Amino acid sequence: MIELLNKKHNRNDFDCGKELLNNYLKNQADQDATRRWSACFVLAYAHTLMGYYTLSNNSIPLNSLPEHIQKKLPKSYTSIPVTLLGRLAIDQEYQGKGIGKILLIDALKRSYEASQSIGSFAVVVDPTDQEAEMFYEKYDFRKLPDSEKMFIGMNTLKALFGFVDQQ
Repeated sequence: MIELLNKKHNRNDFDCGKELLNNYLKNQADQDATRRWSACFVLAYAHTLMGYYTLSNNSIPLNSLPEHIQKKLPKSYTSIPVTLLGRLAIDQEYQGKGIGKILLIDALKRSYEASQSIGSFAVVVDPTDQEAEMFYEKYDFRKLPDSEKMFIGMNTLKALFGFVDQQ
């Protein structure tokens, strides 16, 4: 079950193989949640964390979007609201078993649903390495020009998840 991180989840044994992501979960995630800087969602089984991701509000400069998208947006905005998928990590024991895909789909669905009541043009990620970049490319994330960041538009997510709104 994917749920918000809480005290019952054992973080000490979590190891995704990337110290930055391990340390975030163990030392920073609670503080960020308390400050309302991000929400940390975990996939857990019997209090064992299989993986996690974080979501927060963010914005990107209008001029960082591809030109064909900029042309469609009002010039009166200098920045565009987005949802930041800040971190996504899978414990090494569960890597290669589809957990990353499950977490990503959940994050994108939550982001799309939130965008129905709080403005968000896209979901943005900042891949930590080439492996992460390749993962996001598989799911139609595109690079922002002149940036390492990648995005997927809410219109794309609407095509994926919008039918749920009709039911």
